[in-house]
Amino acid sequence: MKDNLLLHKSFASTLVNSLPCGLVVVDRNGHVRAVNNISERVLMISQQTVIGKGTGNVLGCLHVSDHPKGCGFGECCHSCEVQMLAVKALDSNQNQKVSTHFEIVIDGQVRDLTLFLSAFPFTFDDESFSILMIQNLSTISAFAPKQTREGFWGLVGSSRKMCELFDTIRLVARTNAAVLIQGESGTGKELAALAVHKESKRAHNDFVPVNCGALPEGLLESELFGHVKGSFTGAHRDRKGRFELADGGTIFLDEVGELSPATQVKLLRVLQDGSFEPVGSERTVRVNARVISATNKRLEEEVLAGRFRNDLYYRLCVMPIIIHPLRDRPEDIPLLVEHFINQFSEETRGKKISFSNAALSILKSHPWPGNVRELINTIRFALIKRRGSRIKPEHLPPTLLPYIANHLAIRHRESKLKPNSVLEALAKTGGNKVRTAEALGVSRSTLYRFFAKQGIESNGS
Repeated sequence: MKDNLLLHKSFASTLVNSLPCGLVVVDRNGHVRAVNNISERVLMISQQTVIGKGTGNVLGCLHVSDHPKGCGFGECCHSCEVQMLAVKALDSNQNQKVSTHFEIVIDGQVRDLTLFLSAFPFTFDDESFSILMIQNLSTISAFAPKQTREGFWGLVGSSRKMCELFDTIRLVARTNAAVLIQGESGTGKELAALAVHKESKRAHNDFVPVNCGALPEGLLESELFGHVKGSFTGAHRDRKGRFELADGGTIFLDEVGELSPATQVKLLRVLQDGSFEPVGSERTVRVNARVISATNKRLEEEVLAGRFRNDLYYRLCVMPIIIHPLRDRPEDIPLLVEHFINQFSEETRGKKISFSNAALSILKSHPWPGNVRELINTIRFALIKRRGSRIKPEHLPPTLLPYIANHLAIRHRESKLKPNSVLEALAKTGGNKVRTAEALGVSRSTLYRFFAKQGIESNGS
């Protein structure tokens, strides 16, 4: 071959766009010169709109709008680890890596992320560039669930309970009233909150989530209401709070039952008139943000115990939504299994994978204390452990062993039943199913399943 394949333009383009990670080429001034296809798709940008701008425009940096000139000119840009990484790679002419905390807006959702970035210096036509590689780009794609035939906005199910939930969300979304979502851990409360936002007239503005149980009281107040420079140790610049970021959109207060009494008082004021003061400031800020909260606690019991303010509870719970646990809707499990197998395409490598009837039967009998989150982990485990395209009981995790053993015992008992012996016992007992089961040494449920499978009809109890 006369031409060097690695230097061929079409080969380089194909190679760049087939990478499973994000790729951004920036010049020495920090301006974007190229991005690959997966970056455009996951970050929901187009190459034409970000060329010549800062890396913050590619990543959806929350602070791009802090300065009229955009990325690279705001106060927080001076300490931006992404820009410093690219410059360091060029100055040292060596590859660089960093793990950095980043606040991004993706599909209208404000998120806190830890990004794993690498920078590689190179020179082309006497001009220096840095190639930025975003290693965990796939984690961002989960923030934009799309409507599917099994449900909508990432919520999957066709059971009566889920259909009622979808109808409630559509109804609630027409109003601006505060919403309280209650349900066990792992049921998808944040997805329900996002669905309310996406179905509402506020969908064109931001959805801003806050985990109220993940931060200590002092930091949570700053996170919710913002702070001014110098208001406490580490406050090196003014910072907007989540309520201000959600102005015109929706703020989602997850684990709201964990709020301290002092924070409850401040939240009550925001719900009453939409006003608050950032930490260390005397300036009153007013916002128009819809409040959706969620908890896995029974807030009525928390109110009775004196741990949660009665007036705050009634401010939050104008429009209640209850999400039922997975054990109450086992008929949704096959749809959920199919949905998540399709989501985990990187682990199936394009192969069509399915669960056997026996494995699905075990999943339906499990009580799922961790709900959908536990089911997701179970599917991931099975996909890794499987050998072929069919997932069987032996591929399920050890946490399901009691249900696997019970399933095998039932199959063993059913295998001992023969149509002739069952009909003979049924005749001897005059069609009494209870006595027939006792005579055969099996449970009534085992006998009923046998009747259903064999198409045997009988009279009697």
